[in-house]
Amino acid sequence: MGWIDKLNLRVARTGFGRWFRLEGSGAKIERAGSKFSIELRAGMTTFIAMAYIISTNALILTDSGGTCDCDRTTYGADCGTDSEYASCLQLMKLDIITATCAIACLACVAMGTLANLPIALAPGMGLNAYFAYTVVGYHGTGKVTYENALSAVCIEGIIFFVLSVVGLRQWFARMIPSALKTATSAGIGIYLSFIGLQSSAGIGLITASSSTLVELGGCPPEYRDDDNVCQSHRMQGGPTWLGVLGLMLIGTMLVYRLKGAILIGIVIVAVISWPRPTAVTYFPYTAAGDESFDFFKKVVTFHPIKSTLAKFHWDLSSGQVWIALITFLYVDILDCTGTMFSMAKFGGYMDERTQDFEGSSMAFLVDSASITIGSVFGTSPVTAFIESGAGIAEGGRTGITTIVTGFMFFIALFFAPIFASFPPWATGPALIVVGSMMMQNVIHINWEYIGDGLPAFITIIMIPFGYSIGYGLIAGIGSFIFINSLVFIVYKISRGRVVPPNFDQRDDWVGFVTRGGVKDNIPPWIRRMFGKKHITSTLSHDNIDNRSVASDGSRPTEELKEVTVGRA
Repeated sequence: MGWIDKLNLRVARTGFGRWFRLEGSGAKIERAGSKFSIELRAGMTTFIAMAYIISTNALILTDSGGTCDCDRTTYGADCGTDSEYASCLQLMKLDIITATCAIACLACVAMGTLANLPIALAPGMGLNAYFAYTVVGYHGTGKVTYENALSAVCIEGIIFFVLSVVGLRQWFARMIPSALKTATSAGIGIYLSFIGLQSSAGIGLITASSSTLVELGGCPPEYRDDDNVCQSHRMQGGPTWLGVLGLMLIGTMLVYRLKGAILIGIVIVAVISWPRPTAVTYFPYTAAGDESFDFFKKVVTFHPIKSTLAKFHWDLSSGQVWIALITFLYVDILDCTGTMFSMAKFGGYMDERTQDFEGSSMAFLVDSASITIGSVFGTSPVTAFIESGAGIAEGGRTGITTIVTGFMFFIALFFAPIFASFPPWATGPALIVVGSMMMQNVIHINWEYIGDGLPAFITIIMIPFGYSIGYGLIAGIGSFIFINSLVFIVYKISRGRVVPPNFDQRDDWVGFVTRGGVKDNIPPWIRRMFGKKHITSTLSHDNIDNRSVASDGSRPTEELKEVTVGRA
C-alpha cells in the first residue's frame, strides 16, 4: 500500500470522511470509488475547466456599464469617447472579478458541504450575456438600469428559494417540452458564439454593417467608425488573428482531450497580448491603457468591491423589469435544473424511477441562495456549470470535489491584476468553444415530427438573431402551443380520424410530464392539502442506495408502499 492509499484510508476513517461518504469511511451509504486524493484532483480539474468565467464574466458584465454614467448628449449614447467613463469601467471590471471569485467560492463550498455533490456553481454564461446586452444594454443603452436588473436577480433568487422549499421547481421543469429544453441550450450556444465573434467581448471577426446588419470585420480599432463598422483594412487587425489562433489552439487541444484546454488557450493568447510595444497589446499607450498596465504590474493584490456592492434599485414599475425577471426565472429553471440533472445522471446519483437525485433539495436551496447573494455582489444569476463533468470524469464523486474548486476560486481573489488583464480576444475563443459544446445535444431534438422540430428550430434561431434568450423562448413556446393545439383540436373534432401522417413519431410530452399521471408529479404538500393518495418510496431521495438499483434502472417493488394521506 503506497502513501497515497494510506492517506486516502486515513482521511476516510475520520469524521470528515464519513460526512462525505468516502469509500472505506464506514458510512451507511458510501460513494463507490470515492478517494480523497482523487477528489482533490477532480476539484482542480473542474476549476481549470471553468476558470475562464472569471475574466469572461467580468468583460461581459462590464459591457453593461454598471453604475458608470456620462453626459450622453455630449459623449454619445454609449459614452464611448468619455475617458472618465472608460476609467470607471476599468474599476467595475475589477469589482466583477472579485465578485465572481467570491460568489463562486461561497457557492461551491456550500454545495459541496451541504449537498455533497461534485457540481460547481458560478455566474452563468448566457444569463450574464442576457443581463448585459439585452436587459441593461451595451453601456447602459437598454431600458432597464443596472441597479434595477440586480434587483430582479435578487427577487429571482428569493422566488427560487421558495419554489425549492415547497418542491415546485422540479415539477415546473418537467412541464417544458423536451425539444424546447434542448433547443434553448443550442440557441444559447449560438448566442454565446455570436458574442465571441464580436469586438466588445470577442475576437472582432464580425462587425456591424449598415446594409447587411453584420459582415466580416477584423479591422484594427482605428479603422472603425462610431457604429463599430469597419471602414477599411478588413482582416488586418492583429488582435483578431491572435483570437483566431487561440480558437484553433483550443480546438486542437480538445481533440486530444487535454485537461484545461480552454484555460490554456486563454492564457496563451493573454500572455502574448501583455507586452506593450506590439500590434496586439492589451495595454496601448492611452490613459486607460496606462491605468490598466499600472494595475497589472501589481500582480498580487486584493481588490475590494467598490462600485457594485448592494447597488439595488427597487423600482419594479417598468414592464421591462418584469420581462427580465420572468426570463431569468424560466431560463434558470431550464439551465440550472437541466445541468444538475445531467451531472447527477453522469455521476450515478439519479433515481430512474423518481427522476430525482441525491441531495437535490439542498442543491436547489444552495443554488437559489447563491443567486441572491451574487446579486448583492453585483453579478448576474449564479447557476450550475456543465464543466463540472470534467471533474466527475476525473473521478470526483463527493462534495469534496466542489469544495476544492471553491478554494481555488478563493486563491484567485488575490490575483485580480492578472485576471483583469485578459483581453476580449483571449476570452472570445472560449465563448465560441463553449457555444459549440452547447450545440451537441441538438441531435436529440425530434426533427422527424414538425410539431416538435419547427418550434425547436424557431427557438434556436430567435435567441441569437433576436439577441435575446427571452424572445427566443417566447417564440418557441408560442409556436409549440399554436401548432400542437390545432392538431389536438382537429384530432378531437374528427374523433381521431384526421391526424398527421407521422403523428406517432411525436414526442410523448404528456408522458414525459406525468411519468404515470399528473397527480403523481404534484408536490407532496399539495396532495396532502387535498387528501390524495400517492405512491412514495420508503427511502428519502437524499438517502438512495445506488446499489439497490437494478441493471435496468428500476427499483425493487418491495421498497414501495401506498400511503393514504389525511386532509390538511
